[in-house]
Amino acid sequence: MSIGSSYHIGRSAPGPQPARPLPRVRAAAPLGRLLLGAALGHLLALGVTCAVFVRTHPGQWLDGLLLPRAERGGGYEQQTVLVDPARTVLATFGSPMLLAVLLGTVLLVGVLCRRLLAGVVGVGMVLLAVVVAGAVKSVLPRADFQIVSSSTHNSFPSGHVAAATALLLAFMLVLPRWARRWLAVPGAAGVSVIASATMIAGWHRFSDALGGVLLGVTLFYLAAAALAAGRRGDADPGGGAGPRRGPDSAVGRRLVEGTVGLAVLLWALLVVLPGLAASVQSGLLVAIAVVTGVTMLAVGSVVFLFRSAEFVVPTRLGRRAQGHPTSDSGHGGTPQGSYPTARTSTDG
Repeated sequence: MSIGSSYHIGRSAPGPQPARPLPRVRAAAPLGRLLLGAALGHLLALGVTCAVFVRTHPGQWLDGLLLPRAERGGGYEQQTVLVDPARTVLATFGSPMLLAVLLGTVLLVGVLCRRLLAGVVGVGMVLLAVVVAGAVKSVLPRADFQIVSSSTHNSFPSGHVAAATALLLAFMLVLPRWARRWLAVPGAAGVSVIASATMIAGWHRFSDALGGVLLGVTLFYLAAAALAAGRRGDADPGGGAGPRRGPDSAVGRRLVEGTVGLAVLLWALLVVLPGLAASVQSGLLVAIAVVTGVTMLAVGSVVFLFRSAEFVVPTRLGRRAQGHPTSDSGHGGTPQGSYPTARTSTDG
Protein backbone atom coordinates (compact mmCIF):
# COMPACT_ATOMS: atom_id res chain seq x y z
CA MET A 1 0.00 0.00 0.00
CA SER A 2 1.36 3.40 -0.89
CA ILE A 3 1.48 6.16 1.75
CA GLY A 4 0.47 9.72 0.94
CA SER A 5 -0.26 10.68 -2.65
CA SER A 6 -1.47 7.98 -5.00
CA TYR A 7 0.33 9.57 -7.97
CA HIS A 8 3.37 7.74 -9.29
CA ILE A 9 6.54 9.78 -8.94
CA GLY A 10 9.56 9.17 -11.11
CA ARG A 11 8.13 6.13 -12.90
CA SER A 12 5.79 5.48 -15.75
CA ALA A 13 2.27 4.27 -15.18
CA PRO A 14 1.86 0.51 -15.45
CA GLY A 15 0.18 -1.02 -18.47
CA PRO A 16 0.26 -0.06 -22.13
CA GLN A 17 0.42 3.66 -22.85
CA PRO A 18 -1.76 5.26 -25.56
CA ALA A 19 0.25 5.98 -28.68
CA ARG A 20 0.82 9.64 -29.39
CA PRO A 21 -0.43 10.81 -32.79
CA LEU A 22 2.25 11.41 -35.35
CA PRO A 23 2.81 14.99 -36.53
CA ARG A 24 1.65 14.26 -40.08
CA VAL A 25 -1.84 13.23 -38.91
CA ARG A 26 -2.35 16.57 -37.23
CA ALA A 27 -0.93 18.40 -40.26
CA ALA A 28 -3.32 16.72 -42.70
CA ALA A 29 -6.29 18.76 -41.52
CA PRO A 30 -4.65 22.15 -42.33
CA LEU A 31 -3.95 20.83 -45.83
CA GLY A 32 -7.66 20.25 -46.37
CA ARG A 33 -8.47 23.70 -45.05
CA LEU A 34 -5.83 25.23 -47.31
CA LEU A 35 -7.30 23.53 -50.38
CA LEU A 36 -10.81 24.54 -49.32
CA GLY A 37 -9.65 28.13 -48.93
CA ALA A 38 -8.15 28.03 -52.43
CA ALA A 39 -11.47 26.70 -53.75
CA LEU A 40 -13.39 29.53 -52.12
CA GLY A 41 -10.90 32.07 -53.46
CA HIS A 42 -11.27 30.83 -57.04
CA LEU A 43 -15.04 30.65 -56.62
CA LEU A 44 -15.00 34.29 -55.56
CA ALA A 45 -12.87 35.16 -58.60
CA LEU A 46 -15.35 33.28 -60.80
CA GLY A 47 -18.27 35.21 -59.30
CA VAL A 48 -16.52 38.56 -59.72
CA THR A 49 -15.66 37.74 -63.35
CA CYS A 50 -19.28 36.85 -64.02
CA ALA A 51 -20.63 39.94 -62.27
CA VAL A 52 -18.27 42.32 -64.07
CA PHE A 53 -18.38 40.94 -67.60
CA VAL A 54 -21.98 39.72 -67.72
CA ARG A 55 -23.85 42.20 -65.54
CA THR A 56 -22.03 45.53 -66.05
CA HIS A 57 -21.73 47.93 -68.99
CA PRO A 58 -17.90 48.33 -68.77
CA GLY A 59 -17.42 44.57 -68.68
CA GLN A 60 -19.54 43.93 -71.75
CA TRP A 61 -17.86 46.83 -73.53
CA LEU A 62 -14.40 45.38 -72.76
CA ASP A 63 -15.47 41.97 -74.05
CA GLY A 64 -16.61 43.61 -77.28
CA LEU A 65 -13.42 45.65 -77.54
CA LEU A 66 -11.18 42.60 -77.28
CA LEU A 67 -13.27 40.38 -79.56
CA PRO A 68 -15.41 42.59 -81.82
CA ARG A 69 -18.18 41.13 -83.92
CA ALA A 70 -17.45 40.53 -87.58
CA GLU A 71 -18.57 43.25 -89.98
CA ARG A 72 -20.21 40.64 -92.19
CA GLY A 73 -22.61 38.13 -90.74
CA GLY A 74 -22.68 39.69 -87.29
CA GLY A 75 -20.91 36.74 -85.68
CA TYR A 76 -17.92 36.75 -83.35
CA GLU A 77 -15.67 34.74 -85.64
CA GLN A 78 -12.35 36.57 -85.82
CA GLN A 79 -10.76 37.73 -89.05
CA THR A 80 -7.68 35.50 -89.11
CA VAL A 81 -6.24 32.56 -91.00
CA LEU A 82 -6.38 30.60 -87.75
CA VAL A 83 -10.16 30.12 -87.91
CA ASP A 84 -10.00 26.75 -89.67
CA PRO A 85 -7.27 25.35 -87.33
CA ALA A 86 -9.33 26.59 -84.37
CA ARG A 87 -12.40 24.77 -85.61
CA THR A 88 -10.35 21.61 -86.07
CA VAL A 89 -9.06 21.84 -82.48
CA LEU A 90 -12.57 22.31 -81.10
CA ALA A 91 -14.05 19.51 -83.20
CA THR A 92 -11.28 17.13 -82.12
CA PHE A 93 -11.51 17.95 -78.42
CA GLY A 94 -15.30 17.90 -78.52
CA SER A 95 -15.38 14.32 -79.79
CA PRO A 96 -17.20 12.09 -77.26
CA MET A 97 -14.88 9.21 -78.19
CA LEU A 98 -11.75 11.21 -77.40
CA LEU A 99 -13.23 12.44 -74.13
CA ALA A 100 -14.11 8.87 -73.15
CA VAL A 101 -10.54 7.74 -73.93
CA LEU A 102 -9.05 10.56 -71.87
CA LEU A 103 -11.32 9.85 -68.90
CA GLY A 104 -10.51 6.17 -69.16
CA THR A 105 -6.82 7.08 -69.11
CA VAL A 106 -7.38 9.02 -65.88
CA LEU A 107 -8.89 5.90 -64.30
CA LEU A 108 -6.11 3.68 -65.67
CA VAL A 109 -3.40 5.94 -64.28
CA GLY A 110 -5.26 6.00 -60.97
CA VAL A 111 -5.25 2.20 -60.83
CA LEU A 112 -1.57 1.93 -61.78
CA CYS A 113 -0.55 4.59 -59.24
CA ARG A 114 -2.82 3.17 -56.49
CA ARG A 115 -5.05 6.26 -56.60
CA LEU A 116 -8.29 4.75 -57.87
CA LEU A 117 -10.49 6.87 -55.61
CA ALA A 118 -8.74 10.01 -56.82
CA GLY A 119 -9.26 8.82 -60.41
CA VAL A 120 -12.98 8.35 -59.87
CA VAL A 121 -13.20 11.80 -58.27
CA GLY A 122 -11.25 13.27 -61.20
CA VAL A 123 -13.61 11.77 -63.77
CA GLY A 124 -16.59 13.07 -61.82
CA MET A 125 -14.94 16.48 -61.66
CA VAL A 126 -14.66 16.67 -65.47
CA LEU A 127 -18.27 15.62 -65.99
CA LEU A 128 -19.45 18.05 -63.32
CA ALA A 129 -17.56 20.89 -65.03
CA VAL A 130 -19.48 20.24 -68.26
CA VAL A 131 -22.82 20.05 -66.42
CA VAL A 132 -22.22 23.18 -64.32
CA ALA A 133 -21.04 25.23 -67.31
CA GLY A 134 -24.13 24.24 -69.30
CA ALA A 135 -26.46 24.96 -66.38
CA VAL A 136 -24.97 28.40 -65.70
CA LYS A 137 -25.25 29.37 -69.36
CA SER A 138 -28.90 28.30 -69.35
CA VAL A 139 -30.08 30.07 -66.21
CA LEU A 140 -27.82 33.14 -66.05
CA PRO A 141 -29.35 36.18 -67.79
CA ARG A 142 -27.11 38.59 -69.66
CA ALA A 143 -28.02 42.23 -69.14
CA ASP A 144 -28.84 44.27 -72.23
CA PHE A 145 -27.06 47.64 -72.11
CA GLN A 146 -27.62 48.42 -75.81
CA ILE A 147 -23.90 48.13 -76.51
CA VAL A 148 -22.96 48.17 -80.16
CA SER A 149 -21.52 44.82 -81.34
CA SER A 150 -22.78 43.07 -78.18
CA SER A 151 -25.50 40.44 -77.99
CA THR A 152 -27.74 39.38 -75.13
CA HIS A 153 -26.93 35.70 -75.62
CA ASN A 154 -25.13 34.38 -72.55
CA SER A 155 -22.18 32.09 -73.18
CA PHE A 156 -20.49 32.35 -69.76
CA PRO A 157 -18.59 30.19 -68.90
CA SER A 158 -17.05 28.12 -71.68
CA GLY A 159 -17.81 24.42 -71.29
CA HIS A 160 -14.89 23.44 -73.55
CA VAL A 161 -12.40 25.41 -71.47
CA ALA A 162 -13.87 24.23 -68.17
CA ALA A 163 -13.69 20.60 -69.32
CA ALA A 164 -10.11 20.99 -70.58
CA THR A 165 -9.02 22.58 -67.31
CA ALA A 166 -10.76 19.96 -65.19
CA LEU A 167 -9.28 17.17 -67.32
CA LEU A 168 -5.75 18.47 -66.85
CA LEU A 169 -6.28 18.76 -63.09
CA ALA A 170 -7.86 15.29 -62.96
CA PHE A 171 -4.50 13.95 -64.09
CA MET A 172 -2.91 16.02 -61.30
CA LEU A 173 -5.04 14.07 -58.81
CA VAL A 174 -3.83 10.65 -59.94
CA LEU A 175 -0.21 11.35 -60.86
CA PRO A 176 2.58 11.21 -58.27
CA ARG A 177 3.90 14.56 -57.19
CA TRP A 178 7.12 14.36 -59.23
CA ALA A 179 5.11 13.92 -62.44
CA ARG A 180 2.72 16.80 -61.79
CA ARG A 181 5.41 19.41 -62.31
CA TRP A 182 6.32 17.96 -65.70
CA LEU A 183 2.68 17.96 -66.78
CA ALA A 184 2.04 21.55 -65.67
CA VAL A 185 3.57 23.45 -68.61
CA PRO A 186 2.37 21.27 -71.54
CA GLY A 187 -1.01 20.79 -69.88
CA ALA A 188 -1.51 24.52 -69.33
CA ALA A 189 -0.41 25.13 -72.92
CA GLY A 190 -3.04 22.66 -74.13
CA VAL A 191 -5.78 24.38 -72.12
CA SER A 192 -4.63 27.74 -73.51
CA VAL A 193 -4.84 26.42 -77.08
CA ILE A 194 -8.43 25.26 -76.53
CA ALA A 195 -9.36 28.57 -74.88
CA SER A 196 -7.78 30.49 -77.75
CA ALA A 197 -9.60 28.33 -80.29
CA THR A 198 -12.99 29.12 -78.71
CA MET A 199 -12.29 32.84 -79.04
CA ILE A 200 -10.84 32.66 -82.56
CA ALA A 201 -13.76 30.60 -83.85
CA GLY A 202 -16.22 33.01 -82.24
CA TRP A 203 -17.72 30.43 -79.93
CA HIS A 204 -16.96 32.37 -76.75
CA ARG A 205 -15.98 35.77 -75.48
CA PHE A 206 -12.84 36.54 -73.52
CA SER A 207 -14.72 36.42 -70.21
CA ASP A 208 -16.20 33.03 -71.11
CA ALA A 209 -12.77 31.48 -71.57
CA LEU A 210 -11.52 33.08 -68.35
CA GLY A 211 -14.58 31.81 -66.48
CA GLY A 212 -14.04 28.28 -67.83
CA VAL A 213 -10.51 28.20 -66.38
CA LEU A 214 -11.70 29.48 -63.00
CA LEU A 215 -14.58 26.99 -62.90
CA GLY A 216 -12.29 24.03 -63.59
CA VAL A 217 -9.77 25.12 -60.94
CA THR A 218 -12.54 25.71 -58.38
CA LEU A 219 -13.94 22.21 -58.86
CA PHE A 220 -10.44 20.75 -58.58
CA TYR A 221 -9.75 22.40 -55.24
CA LEU A 222 -13.12 21.27 -53.90
CA ALA A 223 -12.37 17.69 -54.98
CA ALA A 224 -8.86 17.79 -53.53
CA ALA A 225 -10.14 19.24 -50.24
CA ALA A 226 -12.73 16.45 -50.00
CA LEU A 227 -10.06 13.81 -50.62
CA ALA A 228 -7.72 15.38 -48.07
CA ALA A 229 -10.48 15.47 -45.46
CA GLY A 230 -11.66 11.92 -46.11
CA ARG A 231 -8.25 10.28 -46.50
CA ARG A 232 -6.11 12.06 -43.92
CA GLY A 233 -3.51 9.33 -43.84
CA ASP A 234 -2.64 9.87 -47.48
CA ALA A 235 -2.02 13.56 -47.18
CA ASP A 236 1.66 14.27 -46.80
CA PRO A 237 2.02 17.89 -45.76
CA GLY A 238 5.66 17.49 -44.85
CA GLY A 239 6.58 17.04 -48.46
CA GLY A 240 7.77 13.51 -48.96
CA ALA A 241 7.05 9.87 -48.50
CA GLY A 242 9.81 7.37 -48.58
CA PRO A 243 13.51 8.14 -48.15
CA ARG A 244 14.39 11.80 -47.89
CA ARG A 245 16.78 13.16 -50.46
CA GLY A 246 19.64 15.40 -49.57
CA PRO A 247 19.68 19.15 -50.29
CA ASP A 248 21.97 18.73 -53.28
CA SER A 249 19.52 16.37 -54.96
CA ALA A 250 16.59 18.73 -54.34
CA VAL A 251 18.49 21.74 -55.66
CA GLY A 252 19.61 19.86 -58.75
CA ARG A 253 16.07 18.69 -59.50
CA ARG A 254 14.69 22.21 -59.18
CA LEU A 255 17.44 23.56 -61.44
CA VAL A 256 16.56 21.02 -64.14
CA GLU A 257 12.85 21.74 -63.87
CA GLY A 258 13.42 25.49 -63.91
CA THR A 259 15.68 25.24 -66.95
CA VAL A 260 13.12 23.21 -68.88
CA GLY A 261 10.29 25.56 -67.94
CA LEU A 262 12.35 28.62 -68.90
CA ALA A 263 13.27 27.05 -72.24
CA VAL A 264 9.60 26.39 -73.01
CA LEU A 265 8.60 29.95 -72.12
CA LEU A 266 11.42 31.42 -74.22
CA TRP A 267 10.38 29.23 -77.14
CA ALA A 268 6.83 30.51 -76.80
CA LEU A 269 7.99 34.13 -76.71
CA LEU A 270 10.40 33.81 -79.64
CA VAL A 271 8.40 31.52 -81.91
CA VAL A 272 4.71 31.41 -81.05
CA LEU A 273 3.91 35.00 -80.10
CA PRO A 274 5.49 36.73 -83.16
CA GLY A 275 3.64 34.38 -85.51
CA LEU A 276 0.44 34.82 -83.54
CA ALA A 277 0.79 38.61 -83.50
CA ALA A 278 1.12 38.64 -87.29
CA SER A 279 -2.02 36.53 -87.72
CA VAL A 280 -4.53 38.06 -85.31
CA GLN A 281 -5.81 41.48 -84.33
CA SER A 282 -4.46 43.25 -81.29
CA GLY A 283 -7.56 42.72 -79.16
CA LEU A 284 -7.56 38.99 -79.77
CA LEU A 285 -3.84 38.84 -79.06
CA VAL A 286 -4.37 40.54 -75.69
CA ALA A 287 -7.24 38.19 -74.85
CA ILE A 288 -5.15 35.11 -75.71
CA ALA A 289 -2.17 36.41 -73.72
CA VAL A 290 -4.28 37.15 -70.61
CA VAL A 291 -6.11 33.81 -70.67
CA THR A 292 -2.79 31.98 -71.17
CA GLY A 293 -1.21 33.87 -68.28
CA VAL A 294 -4.14 33.14 -65.96
CA THR A 295 -4.06 29.47 -66.95
CA MET A 296 -0.32 29.20 -66.28
CA LEU A 297 -0.72 30.96 -62.93
CA ALA A 298 -3.65 28.76 -61.89
CA VAL A 299 -1.91 25.52 -62.82
CA GLY A 300 1.28 26.70 -61.11
CA SER A 301 -0.66 27.42 -57.92
CA VAL A 302 -2.16 23.93 -58.09
CA VAL A 303 1.28 22.34 -58.34
CA PHE A 304 2.54 24.46 -55.43
CA LEU A 305 -0.40 24.00 -53.04
CA PHE A 306 -1.06 20.38 -53.97
CA ARG A 307 2.58 19.24 -53.92
CA SER A 308 2.27 17.65 -50.47
CA ALA A 309 -0.84 15.52 -51.13
CA GLU A 310 -0.46 11.87 -52.05
CA PHE A 311 -3.74 9.93 -52.12
CA VAL A 312 -2.13 6.51 -52.35
CA VAL A 313 -4.07 3.45 -51.23
CA PRO A 314 -2.02 1.92 -48.37
CA THR A 315 -0.80 -1.65 -48.65
CA ARG A 316 -0.03 -4.22 -45.95
CA LEU A 317 3.59 -4.27 -47.06
CA GLY A 318 3.76 -0.50 -46.78
CA ARG A 319 2.38 -0.64 -43.23
CA ARG A 320 4.99 -3.16 -42.13
CA ALA A 321 7.76 -1.15 -43.75
CA GLN A 322 6.65 1.89 -41.75
CA GLY A 323 6.52 -0.07 -38.51
CA HIS A 324 2.72 -0.22 -38.15
CA PRO A 325 1.62 -3.67 -36.92
CA THR A 326 -1.43 -5.08 -38.69
CA SER A 327 -2.59 -7.54 -36.01
CA ASP A 328 -4.55 -6.64 -32.89
CA SER A 329 -2.27 -8.56 -30.59
CA GLY A 330 -2.95 -6.25 -27.66
CA HIS A 331 0.64 -4.95 -27.48
CA GLY A 332 -0.08 -1.40 -28.54
CA GLY A 333 -0.43 -2.24 -32.25
CA THR A 334 -2.95 -0.90 -34.72
CA PRO A 335 -6.14 -3.00 -34.77
CA GLN A 336 -6.88 -4.91 -37.91
CA GLY A 337 -8.94 -3.04 -40.47
CA SER A 338 -8.09 0.42 -39.13
CA TYR A 339 -6.64 3.08 -41.40
CA PRO A 340 -2.87 3.46 -41.00
CA THR A 341 -1.43 6.60 -39.50
CA ALA A 342 0.30 9.08 -41.75
CA ARG A 343 3.94 8.78 -42.56
CA THR A 344 6.40 11.09 -40.90
CA SER A 345 9.85 12.19 -41.89
CA THR A 346 10.91 13.36 -38.41
CA ASP A 347 13.27 11.19 -36.42
CA GLY A 348 12.52 10.17 -32.86
